[in-house]
Amino acid sequence: MTTTPTDDAGSSSTGPGTARDGAAAPDVTVAPDGTAVQDIAAQDAAAQDTTAELADAMTRAIKRIRRLTSERLEPFGITPGQGRALRTLAHAPGCELPDRAMRLGDLAERLHIAPRSATTVVDALEEAGLVERTPDPADRRAVRIVLTTAGRSAVERIGQVRHEVAQEYFGPINPADQDALLRALRSAESAYAATMPPRRTAPPGAAR
Repeated sequence: MTTTPTDDAGSSSTGPGTARDGAAAPDVTVAPDGTAVQDIAAQDAAAQDTTAELADAMTRAIKRIRRLTSERLEPFGITPGQGRALRTLAHAPGCELPDRAMRLGDLAERLHIAPRSATTVVDALEEAGLVERTPDPADRRAVRIVLTTAGRSAVERIGQVRHEVAQEYFGPINPADQDALLRALRSAESAYAATMPPRRTAPPGAAR
């Protein structure tokens, strides 16, 4: 006698959303390209790992570039911090004129350091003959920092060193990737700066 096969517990078919053992299947998201994405959390974790790795890579790059720059400037008796101050002064309009040169307080703000720290930097630069303090003709309580002839020459040397170090570190990267990296960093900095509260004004009595 011929019997007709019937479905039983051992031969039940599995449908969408049902596991073979009867448990509910995990939620599956199908991407536009047809790829099943089963673990969104894993993707989010991977993205976080990428940003953390990027931050680590930037930290290493900054440390290496700073170390190389420091080594190249050492024969000239200039530290990277002093180099930043000189470059900042040199970029100020009228940096060689007593009535237009940058004030000490403005230098501290540009360097994002305390006025007391800016005073220490300027003391060292003045002792080396690279800058001169001069009273502000419009405000005798304020001090302006003027680049000397030796200071202008130091700025040129600093520029050459920065160019050499940058070429050594980033030279192996093709120009297109350099441009992409620069755009990405500028975009990140712009977005970050937009979220920061406005800087507080210097308290009374701060260096001016």
